[in-house]
Amino acid sequence: MNVLVTGATGFVGGRLVAALLAETDHEVTVLVRDADGYEPPGELTVVEGDVLEPGSFEPALEDVDVAFYLIHAMDASGDFAGRDRRAARNFERAATGAGLERVIYLSGLGSDVDELSAHLASRREVESVLADGAAEVTVLRAAIIVGDGSASFRLLTQLATRLPVMVTPRWIHTECQPIAIDDVVAYCLAVLERPETAGETYEIGGPDVLTYRELLIRTAEIVVGRRPLIVPVPVLSPRVSAYWVGLVTDVSPTVAYPLIDGLRNPVVVDDDRLKRLVGLEPTPFDVAVRRAAGLEVDGDAAETTVSGGRIAE
Repeated sequence: MNVLVTGATGFVGGRLVAALLAETDHEVTVLVRDADGYEPPGELTVVEGDVLEPGSFEPALEDVDVAFYLIHAMDASGDFAGRDRRAARNFERAATGAGLERVIYLSGLGSDVDELSAHLASRREVESVLADGAAEVTVLRAAIIVGDGSASFRLLTQLATRLPVMVTPRWIHTECQPIAIDDVVAYCLAVLERPETAGETYEIGGPDVLTYRELLIRTAEIVVGRRPLIVPVPVLSPRVSAYWVGLVTDVSPTVAYPLIDGLRNPVVVDDDRLKRLVGLEPTPFDVAVRRAAGLEVDGDAAETTVSGGRIAE
């Protein structure tokens, strides 16, 4: 099978490419905007192009069977939802023209009955745009991905470890089901190898459902050995929260605001079909945090893993 990874220089994409090369026999192609600045982790095909520029990226789809679509424009200024929409439409049309069999897209958790934040609503729109094409789409919906390089986890970690006292809005009581990056990659590889997952939407998460208050406290205890004092207030808006976050963390404001806005939406797995199909034993939150922070985790060397996630015997 020839597999294309878009967003190969990103947090998830980079780890997925390495896992594809290490754990499968598939031919791997990556689409990057700057081929000269990309250092392949092994033998693969590198194609330079930009999905926002039709005509520049189509060669990457030649002879490809399945593509991972891992492109998000939230780190750019301006209308990220509009850019994500155009990019997905351009890719969908090119994939249809190339006769692609399947697209695997990493989206965001959140109930459709809720008023989704702009960030999560954009992820849903991309799902729909990709599904308009001839290729079947497999969607994986995840909440915060815990790992070194995750913007959302970096934001929360820096808040948890840099402030002894935090004044927070009501989102501090919202429930979240974070997932380790190793488990995300394991799920990506699992659906790639299972044709029956084509056309399906799956929710993926770790074993722990936490409020953001619990997430901040446990992260601080693991990383710096102390509990921050968290004082929730009802009047702190997401925009004001984002400005406050900008003073404390190094996360770009263009990323921080949509992430903070999204914290009002509960992001919890309601459908664990994929976990049961794959037989993945998800990584506990505390273990994922220790790995992300570069701290030693007891038993790591003895685990039987697929991309770090334990597969049930």
